[in-house]
Amino acid sequence: MPKLTIDNQDIEVPAGTSILQAAETLGIEIPRFCYHDRLSVPANCRMCLVEVQGGPPKPVASCAMACGDNMVVKTDSEMVKKARKGVMEMLLINHPLDCPICDQGGECDLQDQAVAYGFDRSRFYENKRAVPDKELGPLIKTSMNRCINCTRCVRFAEEVAGTPVLGQLNRGEDAEISTFIGELVRTELSGNLIDVCPVGALLSKPYNFKARPWELRKTETIDVHDALGCNIRVDARGREVMRVLPRLHEGINEEWINDRTRFAYDGLNYKRLDRPYIRDEKTGKLREVEWAQAFAYTARRLQGVKGQEMAGLVGDLPDLESIVALGDLLDRFESPHRDCRTDGSVFDTSAAFGYLFNSTIAGIDQADAILLIGTNPRWEGTLVNARILRNVNERRIKVGVIGPQVDLTYPYAHLGSGPKDIEKFSKSKDGFAERFRNAKNPMIIVGTGAFQRENGLAVHALLSDLCRAFNVVREDWNGFNVLHGAASRVGALSVGFTPGQGGRDFRAILEGTRDGNIKALYLLGADEFDARAAIGWQTFVIYQGHHGDAGAARADVIFPGAAYTEKDGIYVNTEGRPQLAKRASFPLGHAREDWKILRALSEVLGRTLPYNTEVELRQRITAQWPHLTDFDVPMEAAPSDFGVKGPVEAAPFVLPVKDFYNTNVICRASKTMKACAQAFAVPARSEMMEAAE
Repeated sequence: MPKLTIDNQDIEVPAGTSILQAAETLGIEIPRFCYHDRLSVPANCRMCLVEVQGGPPKPVASCAMACGDNMVVKTDSEMVKKARKGVMEMLLINHPLDCPICDQGGECDLQDQAVAYGFDRSRFYENKRAVPDKELGPLIKTSMNRCINCTRCVRFAEEVAGTPVLGQLNRGEDAEISTFIGELVRTELSGNLIDVCPVGALLSKPYNFKARPWELRKTETIDVHDALGCNIRVDARGREVMRVLPRLHEGINEEWINDRTRFAYDGLNYKRLDRPYIRDEKTGKLREVEWAQAFAYTARRLQGVKGQEMAGLVGDLPDLESIVALGDLLDRFESPHRDCRTDGSVFDTSAAFGYLFNSTIAGIDQADAILLIGTNPRWEGTLVNARILRNVNERRIKVGVIGPQVDLTYPYAHLGSGPKDIEKFSKSKDGFAERFRNAKNPMIIVGTGAFQRENGLAVHALLSDLCRAFNVVREDWNGFNVLHGAASRVGALSVGFTPGQGGRDFRAILEGTRDGNIKALYLLGADEFDARAAIGWQTFVIYQGHHGDAGAARADVIFPGAAYTEKDGIYVNTEGRPQLAKRASFPLGHAREDWKILRALSEVLGRTLPYNTEVELRQRITAQWPHLTDFDVPMEAAPSDFGVKGPVEAAPFVLPVKDFYNTNVICRASKTMKACAQAFAVPARSEMMEAAE
């Protein structure tokens, strides 16, 4: 390990560490534009120049110079200051003076570093060059006159997103960043290009000219658009959410988020439920009422309904507190009919080991062979897919897929499409199967699409056998993982919101509404299925949620709830990691937090729940499930067998996400997501024209 001196401070670093990284370890900040911690090193902006005594008689780029033994480095000498000022002057030669109207103002690296190294006048009297703006899609606005050719966007698109559509064209003064054939940036991570751009060349198109950063109230919270629990920051002005940005969390999303997380926030403003409704028994239409009227109407309709005739379903977005409150209310009526798997998936919930992402998301970095079954992680867990891509590129791990063939941004071996191919794979002794069998840390990632069939329990048992056949689970390694798509799913499974003794699951509950056995159904944010077609019209339906979507269309009474940005709540991600979401704004109109609605309703129904505050409710959760309030600690489940052995049908697996930009009620209400779905739609083969045509 080389020992060196930086600004009169001695340090010892691992071999291969750059001077810039070593300086940061000592708390010495070196300016940079092209260098980024998670991208390759191009060393083309030259802003990070330092002086190496005894080395070259000129400044060197600290991002590309590895530390050497007995090296003496100066980061603030006169040579360094003069060199950095020269670099800054060169960068500003063609940069437009439009900081007052640039959305990057107040958050711009170029602006910040110009304060320290800029000059108060220009010595360049020629015309500034003009670069045409590029059309990159409905999410990214370009102002290419501001571009300093740092190539961060080019490297991000290739190395992190896996879609190398950006590049640097031409040479010298004519150099510019563009797509090679004028296409859109088709990646679910495109919004991160805005974050990595150190100037105002790439900006958020939906946020353009909407607000300044110092006007916004910033709240650190959790994303609910998938089951990863990405850490985000919600910036709001008044009650309106203005933008969503990523927060650093090395174990989950690192410093990236997908476009659905970043841009779907405008859906919080449309198609919202802001007051209670009941269905008029004469006209059959919904009409607005006050809370007291809605509760009284519900109590009257539930009179004489027995617990065995009641059921509850939880959708993809509710927080843990509201799920527990609904479960407690159903317990008061002694109803065993409940389920949280409203996507129709069927799997063994008796042991957490069978439904958790046991390796943890960060554990992907330790796997040396990965088998994907019934999943498209690019759409179901975008940051999981990005982590797999990085390991494919950096460590050359191999990936196999059993399920539909899709573009995952990295090469893989396609091994089949259905359950029968799992049996075939477990007996195979060549190709990827042999590599998987000999892997030190083999990993299986299963999507919920593998369980969306009537014999899902048998598929689950088949996966249990597969783990044993390939030694996927050992004392020092747990490689079996289920990648869920719903933010509420693992939390609901953890608190037992599944059929009780003699209880009905999702499919049986819907069947019960049609044959008259289920007379009352409580939908807590359940919008993942066509409720009007699936639920019998003789059943009394209570819908509680924040958007007028599929569930509200079938409801007899509607209780307006709060969206994820409008309440404090616990969410448990696919690893079993509890995280606390914070309120960034307040609910609309008469809408209330979900657990409060259930507590108030229980009192009207004469089944009062035993908590009056959020603190008391969390104490109730801690008492029964202490690990669910141990925040940011993934659940550790003891290995066990799971599933129920039986015959499996040969039908291929079906992927649960058909449209990345329309997966939940917030996305479906978002105009931005609608524009993305139209712009990035892949045309059918019959619509694609060939050159010869």
